[in-house]
Amino acid sequence: MNTRRRQITSVNWSKVDAALSSAAYPFSASGSEEPSKKDLVFPGAVLLVAQGGEVLYHSAVGCRSRVPELSPMHRDVVFDVGGLTKPLVTSTLAMQLIQRGQLELDKRLSHIFQTFGVHGKERMSVRHLLNHSSGYAANAPYYRQIANADKGGRAGIMNSRGAIEAIYNEIFRAKLENLPGKVSRYSDIGFILLGNALEVVSGMTFEKLVPKLFLKRFELPSTGYIDLSALRGRGLETINDIIAPTAECSWRGKLLSGEVLDDNAWAMGGVAAHAGLFTTASDIFQTVNALIESYHGRSEMFSPELVREFWAHKENYPKGSWALGWETCGAETKKQKSSGQYFSDSSVGHDSDTGCSLWIDPERELSVVLLTNAIHPSSDNKAIREFRPVIHDLVMESLGYV
Repeated sequence: MNTRRRQITSVNWSKVDAALSSAAYPFSASGSEEPSKKDLVFPGAVLLVAQGGEVLYHSAVGCRSRVPELSPMHRDVVFDVGGLTKPLVTSTLAMQLIQRGQLELDKRLSHIFQTFGVHGKERMSVRHLLNHSSGYAANAPYYRQIANADKGGRAGIMNSRGAIEAIYNEIFRAKLENLPGKVSRYSDIGFILLGNALEVVSGMTFEKLVPKLFLKRFELPSTGYIDLSALRGRGLETINDIIAPTAECSWRGKLLSGEVLDDNAWAMGGVAAHAGLFTTASDIFQTVNALIESYHGRSEMFSPELVREFWAHKENYPKGSWALGWETCGAETKKQKSSGQYFSDSSVGHDSDTGCSLWIDPERELSVVLLTNAIHPSSDNKAIREFRPVIHDLVMESLGYV
């Protein structure tokens, strides 16, 4: 099968439309509920399909919010994209710093951090953090320690730079589950540490690095972090009617809207390397298109070799599917992927716990952005996991790749 981009003349999106509509909670201006619509995939969603730099499909269905009131979804709603922060922001920042000569993939962290290198960490490199083979655990409840400190002798540490430094120190002291490079295990901890490494080599804090080397470079008007410490210090509030709320948080005691879902990112003030990005489908397309253009050597943003390095799962990587910040789509693991059956083996992507996903087929110059509020108002809903491969297969069928 030829995987390269084909000229799209007309596409019948009726199956995609039907699948999205049947999965979404219907918006009614009267607020009346439909009993048959209780067990759905998500309140609402935005799906964007693009190829060759052209948006072919961009549609919104369902509701932006169900509680405290019904409101309609629309195409420019801003989503907390959770784990998509890793490939979109942090991996891209690493690429920028590599291109500028400030970072090397195989540079050991003990050469970046003076106090790093105990408990088997002396061999850990930037590459290990990016491809989730650092040996760190998947996660840890650092936010609980910050919350306890905030109630005790360090009142005001929550959402502050002090909280960030405290979490970095905990990661420095943490013991590894595996030696670096031996096992592939998705790790938020590894990416939090990567954010610290990027700060050190760039000489900028993460909240300053992101606008300079990401937001301005890609020209993303509706993308950014919601800096909780800045909001609190200036007495500001987020404009929640343009943001898709996520879940009810039991320990924060409220429905989260305009406030990052991830607890550790929240404790860090909302700005972190592993989570915290708020963005739209259009801005994600803008970013992805620039990466695809660089992949094919048509942009000076990045060299083709650098993008391909980040999007490739190499033979010497541990068994798994992780490239550098991106999940790959090899034939041996395709059945397990949210991308479905028909993305080519060179494809990369990522999912998030908030219900959002992104998949890119670079040879076809194709990208599919699915943003949903699947965990609103309860994170117990897991139906998005089964829906993702279905909608991706329908997209590929509509485009004629089946």
